Amino acid sequence: MSDPKPAPAPQQGGSRATMKKELPEKYRDHKHVWVFIEMERGVVHPVSFELLGEGRKLADQLGVELAGVVMGAPGEAVNNAARETFAYGADVVYLVEDAVLADYRNEPYSKGLTQLVNTHKPEILLLGATTLGRDLAGSVATTLLTGLTADCTELRVDDDKSLAATRPTFGGSLLCTIYTLNYRPQMATVRPRVMPMPERQEGREGRIVPFKMDLAESDIITKILSFMPDRDSNKSNLSFADVVVAGGMGLQSPENFQLVKNLAAVLGAEFGASRPLIQKGWVTSDRQIGQTGKTIRPKLYIAAGISGAIQHRVGVEGADMIVAINTDKNAPIFDFAHIGVVTDAMRFLPALTEAFRLRISPHANDRLAG
Repeated sequence: MSDPKPAPAPQQGGSRATMKKELPEKYRDHKHVWVFIEMERGVVHPVSFELLGEGRKLADQLGVELAGVVMGAPGEAVNNAARETFAYGADVVYLVEDAVLADYRNEPYSKGLTQLVNTHKPEILLLGATTLGRDLAGSVATTLLTGLTADCTELRVDDDKSLAATRPTFGGSLLCTIYTLNYRPQMATVRPRVMPMPERQEGREGRIVPFKMDLAESDIITKILSFMPDRDSNKSNLSFADVVVAGGMGLQSPENFQLVKNLAAVLGAEFGASRPLIQKGWVTSDRQIGQTGKTIRPKLYIAAGISGAIQHRVGVEGADMIVAINTDKNAPIFDFAHIGVVTDAMRFLPALTEAFRLRISPHANDRLAG
C-alpha cells in the first residue's frame, strides 16, 4: 500500500524525487482530480464545495480536469447537486443514480465509488473528513489498496507532480507531509472549514458522465430503519457558527465556564472548549475545538484562558477575527490572535458580556442614558 510514514529526508546533495520509484505501468493512465460530493437527504455538505476550491488549484497545477462525484437516488436532488458542483469549479460530474443510494450506507456507496474509480481512473480523490466521509474513504482506500491521508490541513502538488498531503501528527505538535508515491488514486480527507469556501460562479456549466453501478438492493445487508438529521439533535454546530466563544484551563473551575456560556448567549454564538476541559469532563466532546476536535472558521472567535498550543491553533487560525484573553503575556495564542487582552478572563468576561448586552439590547440606549 502507500508509504506508511512521511517520505524520508533526502541525503545531502540529493532530492526526494531521486528516491521515488517509477510509477507502475497500471497506474500511468490515472488522470484528473476528483472530489466526492457528500449529500444528506438531498442537501450537499459545504465541505464538498470547500474541497472543490482546493481541487481546482490542484487540477490547474497538474493541467487536468476537476471532477465531482455525485451519488444518490434518481431525482432533482442529484441534478441540483451536479449544477452546484459546476458552479464551484468542476469541469465534469460523474453522476451515479440508483435507488439503493437514497440514504448513505457503507456497502453500496463503497462499491459504487470503487467501481467508478476502477472505470475512470482518477489520479487524486478527495473527501470530506465528516462522519460519512471518513467511513467511506477508509473502506474505498482499503478496497483499492491505495493510500489515504486523513484530516489534512494542506494539499499541494510537489515538484514531481505527486500529491503532498500535510496533517498534524504526534498529538498535533508536528506537521507531517505524506506521499502516496506508487499507488493511485492518491486519497485524502479534509475536515470542514479547514479550506476556504470558493466563490460560486453562477451559470458555469460542464459535462455530465452517467455511471451505472452493478448492485441490487437484495445484495445489501444493511437497511435504513429510521433517520434523524443532525439539526434535530442536541449536538453543537461549531464548525459552521459565525461567532464562537471558548474557554480553557485558565478558567480554573467548571463553575467559571458558565462565564463563557453567558457571553455566547448574549452574542447568539456557539460555545466551545480546549481539549483539557473535555478531558476533565467540564464540557462534552462535541464542543472540543482543535486538531482532535472541531475545526472552525467563524467571523469572530473569542478565546478565554486558552494558551493556544499548536493543536488548538490548527483548529481556529482560519477565523476572520481572533480575540484572545489570557493572563500570560507570553501565551502562544498571542502569536496568531488579531486582538490580545492580557488580563484575568474571570474578571474580564462578565464586563465584556454586560457591555455586549447593553450594546445589543433594543433598550440599551435607555439604560445608558439613565
